[in-house]
Amino acid sequence: MKKSLITLTVTLLTLLLIFWIPPIPQAQEFHAFVDGRSLMGVVNAGNVLSNIPFLIIGVYGIIIVSRHSRSAAISAIYGVLFIGVLLTGIGSAYYHTHPDNDRLVWDRIPMTIVFMAFLSATLAELVSRPVGVRLLLPFVAVGIASVLWWHHTETIGKGDLRLYFWVQFYPMLAVAMLLLLYYKPGVKTILPSLIWIVVWYTVAKIFEQLDAQIYRMIPVSGHTLKHLAAAASTGYFVRLYRVKYVTSAAVLCQENRSS
Repeated sequence: MKKSLITLTVTLLTLLLIFWIPPIPQAQEFHAFVDGRSLMGVVNAGNVLSNIPFLIIGVYGIIIVSRHSRSAAISAIYGVLFIGVLLTGIGSAYYHTHPDNDRLVWDRIPMTIVFMAFLSATLAELVSRPVGVRLLLPFVAVGIASVLWWHHTETIGKGDLRLYFWVQFYPMLAVAMLLLLYYKPGVKTILPSLIWIVVWYTVAKIFEQLDAQIYRMIPVSGHTLKHLAAAASTGYFVRLYRVKYVTSAAVLCQENRSS
């Protein structure tokens, strides 16, 4: 009960904090990416083609979940997560062919599906599987709503990214918090994957901020590298699922046969 109260309190405090600051509009220079080179007819090729890893990881993750389903709850959470990864690749490629606010909606909605499915998965793995699956749809709904709200506020000239920022960053904070509160020996197998998910996502955000600076040093933009680093982060979702629900299950099955 005490742990649940701490989790709820921290969650509410982060929401209060994000809405305590003034509304944050979308800066239009956000769409001005430094690398506008085309390749074989693909405009903004670096930022478009660097989404291919999301497609590969999304499809592979969906296949792994469908072939190695451990329970309906877990399959639902990770299935939604990998569908989000797949849609991220599609939505981001679509956005980068002609960057503007309207297309950015279709870039961001899939990402929020991934963020919130990840939060649901973290709860399922560390706290309670029933809690994680019950909160999956509400979490995803909040994520999608955060993008739709942002876009609506932009259309009326009062852009507000605050809820979207919370959706983007709170799941990463929640991983650390839930690990501290609910760590148990069984978590040890998936701990490296959880850490690398957060590390690679952090690296991706750094690359995003250094778009032009990196491009001046090497013939690849920071935003292109951001996509690759973010894809590496999602790759650890596959590793987490394989370690927890494929490899461990195979080992258990072998031990049962031996006995």
